[in-house]
Amino acid sequence: MFKQVKSAVFWYYLFKFRKRITLVVLLLIIALFANVIYSDVVEYLKLKDKLQYLEIALISKWIVIIFNLVFSIYLFLTMFKKEEIQEEKKIKKEKIVEPVKKEKEEKFTQREKEFLYKKKIRSKADLLVEK
Repeated sequence: MFKQVKSAVFWYYLFKFRKRITLVVLLLIIALFANVIYSDVVEYLKLKDKLQYLEIALISKWIVIIFNLVFSIYLFLTMFKKEEIQEEKKIKKEKIVEPVKKEKEEKFTQREKEFLYKKKIRSKADLLVEK
């Protein structure tokens, strides 16, 4: 039974955060391919005897790997904070909306308020029928 619960929780979060998880996986794959591409570039530069460009290749490889890892970690850490931020924004919007409604109600004059809250409104036809 524990395995079923664990599997259900895993698939729930996988489905809920599928976009972020696929992005993280793609970034990590790019980081791994950067190492393969670097080894090919090093072999090519050795064959052509252009060893002065090895430094640029090494720096660019590590820039790509570090950027992908940092961005993946950031996405993974902010995965669960997104819900909390949205809830806080909803609460702030509700607080802002409430004072606006109060201001609209206070714009009516006393006579308009009496007309709006009058229980029995009679038209000219009703008055003629009574006579």
